[in-house]
Amino acid sequence: MSDLDFIYVTYIKTTPDKLWTALTNGEFTEQYYGVHLVSDWQVGSLIHWREEDGSLGTSGETVLESDPPRRLSYTFKVGADYPDLHAEEASRVTFTLEPDGETVKLTLTHDRFDPRGQVRASVSQGWPAILSGLKTLLETGERLP
Repeated sequence: MSDLDFIYVTYIKTTPDKLWTALTNGEFTEQYYGVHLVSDWQVGSLIHWREEDGSLGTSGETVLESDPPRRLSYTFKVGADYPDLHAEEASRVTFTLEPDGETVKLTLTHDRFDPRGQVRASVSQGWPAILSGLKTLLETGERLP
């Protein structure tokens, strides 16, 4: 672990299987992440997103680890619409799901940042909002505004 690693932990009243689905089902990710992710979630597979016209865009992200419903890891590359951030090397996102009574402990670890880059600062603002939306959607069935 390095000082640059971003770690975020939350507890969600759900099951590991439902949380896994929320992390990997494009129709669900679109509701809290704003992006319809598309992948078979097998190690080595690319992760795409569905464009508004139905076509698939390439994120440049690759599945590194997939152990449903316990652990998911993939490379993370900021999109080309943010040129300064896009120029940085890919980092890594890892979700760890651990049952805890009626909840699931979700630990997000985002690491392998360029120490001179800006992606770390950007994701430290983005992930809490995204994961709050995920938690709210799973627990209430409603999206955050």
